[in-house]
Amino acid sequence: MPPLHEIRARYDDRTVTVYQAYGPAIAEPALRAGRFVAPFSFGRMTWIKPSFLWLMHRSNWAAKPGQERVLAVRITREGWEEALSLAVPTTSDPADVDRAAVHVQWDPERSLRGAALNHYSIQVGIGRGLIRTFAQEWVVDLADLTAQARKAAALVRAGRGDRAQQLLPPERPYPLPADLARRIGPR
Repeated sequence: MPPLHEIRARYDDRTVTVYQAYGPAIAEPALRAGRFVAPFSFGRMTWIKPSFLWLMHRSNWAAKPGQERVLAVRITREGWEEALSLAVPTTSDPADVDRAAVHVQWDPERSLRGAALNHYSIQVGIGRGLIRTFAQEWVVDLADLTAQARKAAALVRAGRGDRAQQLLPPERPYPLPADLARRIGPR
């Protein structure tokens, strides 16, 4: 059984992959440019999730209006850890949360069928003050995982969870420095 609160992600020596879901009006220009461009909003918080299954739950496997396109967003590990170093858990004092450049929220991880599991997955809200840094400096590349998500969803609906599982991006525990783990842990 995984620890109650643990970041599980796809990562390599340089990057961490997080997931976001958008409508075609935002996703298509971003994919063409290889980075976020208008009409992506640089004026509001954006939430990134290293758990593919949590995003599948949130976007209803790319079927929810406005979330029909699933993007894998590779960001630098330096950017990821900078964001976490500025983060305040959403369960903190409301005044601290309001002032925070980055919000962290822990929600139950999800199974293939969307059931809440007994351990938590992190979501990171990049605030308005860091959006341009995220989009222009941290993002390394974007990939469209919509077809993969929809194929996995069809397999789940058909009772083929074993096959659907093979389509999921591999995720493993992220080696978070102890000071960051203390900062973002639940309060």
